[in-house]
Amino acid sequence: MNGHYKLRYLLISLALIGSGLIVFYALPFVYSNNLEYNPDSPVTKLPENILKSQVATLPPAESVEPAVPVVVAPVTHMATPKNVKALYMSGWVAGSENFRNSLVKIIDQTELNAVVIDIKDSTGRLSFQMNDPLIKNIGSVENRIRNIAALTTLLHSKNIYIIGRISTFQDPYLTKLKPEWAVKKKSDGTVWKDRKGLSFLDPTNKNVHNYVLAIAKEAYTLGFDEMNFDYIRYPSDGNISDINYNLVAGQTRADNMEKFFKFLSSEIKKDVNIPISADIFGLTTEAKDDMGIGQVWEKVIPYFDYVCPMVYPSHYPAGHAGYKNPALYPYEIIDQALKAAIVKSKAINQDISKIRPWLQDFDMGATYTKEMVSAQIKATNANGLSSWLLWDPSNKYTPAALKLESPN
Repeated sequence: MNGHYKLRYLLISLALIGSGLIVFYALPFVYSNNLEYNPDSPVTKLPENILKSQVATLPPAESVEPAVPVVVAPVTHMATPKNVKALYMSGWVAGSENFRNSLVKIIDQTELNAVVIDIKDSTGRLSFQMNDPLIKNIGSVENRIRNIAALTTLLHSKNIYIIGRISTFQDPYLTKLKPEWAVKKKSDGTVWKDRKGLSFLDPTNKNVHNYVLAIAKEAYTLGFDEMNFDYIRYPSDGNISDINYNLVAGQTRADNMEKFFKFLSSEIKKDVNIPISADIFGLTTEAKDDMGIGQVWEKVIPYFDYVCPMVYPSHYPAGHAGYKNPALYPYEIIDQALKAAIVKSKAINQDISKIRPWLQDFDMGATYTKEMVSAQIKATNANGLSSWLLWDPSNKYTPAALKLESPN
């Protein structure tokens, strides 16, 4: 009986090993598809794309082939393409392998050659780890992209130009943490909030300037090729009459913003000529004033390598250019906006190749078809401009609107 049980125990043990016990030991490695970045040593990457149904068929642990070392390349940067054609990718999407890869595939298969990825979005949170002491002390990192070095290496290996988007002054996280850095109310000195309860950092605050600069400079060292600054404005909604703009006598909101632009442009380029771009309201191309937000085309374009007016047809008011619903006329709206931008730029001797519009690929005011998306690209090209960016907050784009060819 003793020998019988020993034999039976041995057979059961062998069966367990052959049929699945090995899963316990293999799983942590089989599903470890992220590249762990260490600048001082090579990194390894075990076999990818192993499905759960395949795990049980792997050889026993002792006979698994040694992992093939895969080195994350040292940080490199791409020169700005002559014609930048990009889509926007949120930090959350960039950190989701399947969703991210579906967008990378669109870039691979079409005329697109660049991507805009959130470094800091309008919540005030950062998408990946940073080591700058100021940033670490503030604690604004929300680790959405777990391995930023692996991501930038992947994108560069595909010749994809990487633009990092920084939501500059809208920042409810930091205004709560450091209310002394926030835009205040004139009435009682408390933090000003818009209709949605959102708050803004004060564009005149030097601490804010240094924080934004620190984010941009470190992101560049991590492999981003260009820094893109969004929300470089004062609030546009809510009781704006109660905002304390901290104006010096004789100066305007636009003057305050221009001081920030001048600081940013000079400081970020001190050691390396990092390309920088600015996102501004589409109406700035045609407006005669600052629209209450401190954005004046002529006070923006001299300080940036590229200016990106958000000329989404859905965002123009009813009656603009004579159209009851401007969203239904994407070619006409974009055409008028860019013609005005070109006139303003030439008037102050600025190169019109700096103009790089954000185009609409989302439904608002109308259902945006492939024809409506491509109409905006045609309007851009018709004005002698060859760079543009596609925006969809949900990151769901229309590849059929794009040329199926490699970019120039």
